[in-house]
Amino acid sequence: MTIKSTFLKTAILAAGFGMLSSNAFCAGTVTGAIDAANAKYKKDAVVYLKGVKGPIAPKKGVVDQKNLIFVPHVLAVPTGSTVEFKNSDKVNHNVFSADVCKKFNLGTYTPGMSKPVTFDKPCVVNLLCNVHSEMSSYVVVVDSNYIAVTDANGKFTISGVPAGTYEVAAWSEKLKEAGKTMVTVTDGGTATVSLKLAK
Repeated sequence: MTIKSTFLKTAILAAGFGMLSSNAFCAGTVTGAIDAANAKYKKDAVVYLKGVKGPIAPKKGVVDQKNLIFVPHVLAVPTGSTVEFKNSDKVNHNVFSADVCKKFNLGTYTPGMSKPVTFDKPCVVNLLCNVHSEMSSYVVVVDSNYIAVTDANGKFTISGVPAGTYEVAAWSEKLKEAGKTMVTVTDGGTATVSLKLAK
């Protein structure tokens, strides 16, 4: 057996072992949907996992202002995250919040400008524009790295979840959770849940 063939066999065995190891310790996925009587309330609900061990990892988010609308309507971020507020319209805008947990006012700023805000504690922040009173959206800040915002059909997916049993929490602009939901996640597995929301 040549040195070259020995090396190739060793490399293949090492790669195979690495794949087995990574599969053995890979994280799981939580997927599911919102159960609500009114279909239009299934969209833009925030779903997150409570009780997952480990430090909270802040992220960077963006809320834009286009065609006199905040985009997205709901942004969900971990505690400590910084959100950049942009103005992509051709008119002046403003972003402010009167919520006790995070009061701020970015003042009026011109098209093309961008201003950051750091959200340092869990909070549901209603965003408003004092130039255009019809504009409204939300930044939902949670003590979790495992967050999703539901699509138009109320569906969501949270990936990279460590194995364990956790509470699945939800926030909605119009509805409240109807009961407590738990989920058990296994390495490499997918757990499916249904979250009941009601008025």
